Amino acid sequence: MKIALITGSAGLIGSESVGFLAGKFDLIIGIDNDMRAYFFGKEASTAWNQERLQSTYDNYKHHHVDIRHYPDLARIFKTYSTDIKLIVHTAAQPSHDWAAKEPVTDFTINANSTLNLLELMRLECPEAVFIFTSTNKVYGDNPNLLPLTQLGKRWEIDPSHAYAEHGIDERMSLDHTTHSIFGVSKMAADVLVQEYGRYFQLKTGVFRGGCLTGPNHSGAQLHGFLSYLMKCNITGQDYTIFGYIGKQVRDNIHSHDLVNMFWHFYQNPRAGEVYNAGGSRFSNCSILEAIEMCEEITGNKMHYTYSDQNRIGDHIWYISDVRKFKSHYPGWEYKYGIRDILEEIYTRRKVVCEQPVLSTGGLAV
Repeated sequence: MKIALITGSAGLIGSESVGFLAGKFDLIIGIDNDMRAYFFGKEASTAWNQERLQSTYDNYKHHHVDIRHYPDLARIFKTYSTDIKLIVHTAAQPSHDWAAKEPVTDFTINANSTLNLLELMRLECPEAVFIFTSTNKVYGDNPNLLPLTQLGKRWEIDPSHAYAEHGIDERMSLDHTTHSIFGVSKMAADVLVQEYGRYFQLKTGVFRGGCLTGPNHSGAQLHGFLSYLMKCNITGQDYTIFGYIGKQVRDNIHSHDLVNMFWHFYQNPRAGEVYNAGGSRFSNCSILEAIEMCEEITGNKMHYTYSDQNRIGDHIWYISDVRKFKSHYPGWEYKYGIRDILEEIYTRRKVVCEQPVLSTGGLAV
């Protein structure tokens, strides 16, 4: 039997992984205890997505387990043992704002739990492939030291800089920078995944995401930029922009395109490899540009306010250079650009946003 184990299986990337892999594996083991509702409130709960997965995929088996609890994880790994061929680790506390409220919770979920999974893989299914969804926050605010220029609706890097054409590559330093508490916990996990690959010669891959997005995102104030922005536009809810005049730039990668990266890596894995994984120059926008696109798509005027207080460690401009991954896996291509992503989110959101939400939000990725 060939099994894929997915943590955070009811979340954006986890659920996309379930759908993508269900026809490729005999059994999909999903692990998710809906901590997202604890982080961001009921509006961000992934329970609806868990129910969708269970009703859609006959070979999906859900485990309501906290990945911080090693004995519960061990029972799952021992039950399926060497039949586990792929581990996709997407479960996380994903917000750098929320992390500052409960640093211990953040670190134990993001770092300690990753260690739990790696060690159980090493002991029970060492031939499996381990894929970790990291973040561009491992670079801290080093991207803010780049030579940036303010344009009409966005910040941009000096066109003479090495990163101007393709974006930031994996050689950017992780040191001497402010990461946010979230960035530190994810960096610890990131380095652990690399080390288990290199030291123990396990097949592990690290994918440092930009803004991960798509229609299955339970967007909330502190996490889920495009999803939450579209929700506010549809419902007429006020949206708050935090700092940088609303011109901060992010690349946005659709969950399908990211999981397709995972699939390519699984078919020809490496030990302890690291990839920047975002929308690159192919799919990116500033907040002001995203607001304009939302208004064009929905026909609704966006209601937003501006706060001069930017988030600690937040990026002014971040675009991922994905050429390293494409050089290793030339068959991979993007399917969704930024406009495609927003239109798909709108199609999904206009159905589910029948009741107004109460919180305000901004960019938190």
